[in-house]
Amino acid sequence: MNFPNKDLTRRCFVNAPWQMLKTELLDLYLEHGIQPEIGLEGACLYDEDPAEFRRVAEVLQRHNLACTLHAPFFDLAPGALDPVILAASREKLRRAFELLAIFKPRSIVCHLQFETNKQGYKLQEWTVSALATWQQLLDTASHLQIPIMLENTYEKSPHAHRAILSRLNSPYAGFCLDVGHLMAFAHSPWQEWLPALSPWLGQLHLHDNTGEGDQHLAPGRGHFDFPGLFAFLRTNRLHPIITLEPHSREDLWQTFAYLEATGLLTDI
Repeated sequence: MNFPNKDLTRRCFVNAPWQMLKTELLDLYLEHGIQPEIGLEGACLYDEDPAEFRRVAEVLQRHNLACTLHAPFFDLAPGALDPVILAASREKLRRAFELLAIFKPRSIVCHLQFETNKQGYKLQEWTVSALATWQQLLDTASHLQIPIMLENTYEKSPHAHRAILSRLNSPYAGFCLDVGHLMAFAHSPWQEWLPALSPWLGQLHLHDNTGEGDQHLAPGRGHFDFPGLFAFLRTNRLHPIITLEPHSREDLWQTFAYLEATGLLTDI
């Protein structure tokens, strides 16, 4: 097996759920110079010893490996109209943002959590609530000069992201385009999202699928138009942070092999 060269691994980040990172992935990432995007899902923000977060952060820093963070998104409603649910959502996100000072990540990725069939019925109220949530968190992140990247998931169009990002109006509030989610959930091409959100594009989540679900395949194993997207980035001189999101080691190595063979990350 040909492992990725260090020049390639330094150009991107690779998803690493916190529990997996500290128990099985850390040594692998250190060996190959892989920079993690640390997923903070589950109960770790309540149960983990803060010293363990500091230990892993120090290990990464000692090996000159940068990281990004991925805030929790399951069971959260950052734009909730129910005040109890809204308070619980904000509290969990606040705990994630407390780790910014420890890890000093290049970014923190969050999910907007807008679904037309739910929040679309009370769009104005949802927008006010969501905007207040993200503004609170943005105040924390911008103080540390760390951008928040709002990722697409079940949104069918770029309108909700554009509405929130334009109102936040900050260089520390950006958009994370998850290309797999476009195919799995939005069922719309990247051309409908970019250039609409190009002014805010700060990060990409790269994984492939066949349109049959959120498969997280290695690029080239599905149907996404990676060459077209990267040609657009070059033409428009866009240089987003790149995160790879394989869900198996096989797909991890295949992802690196694809990127090395195609040279897509050159000049990005």
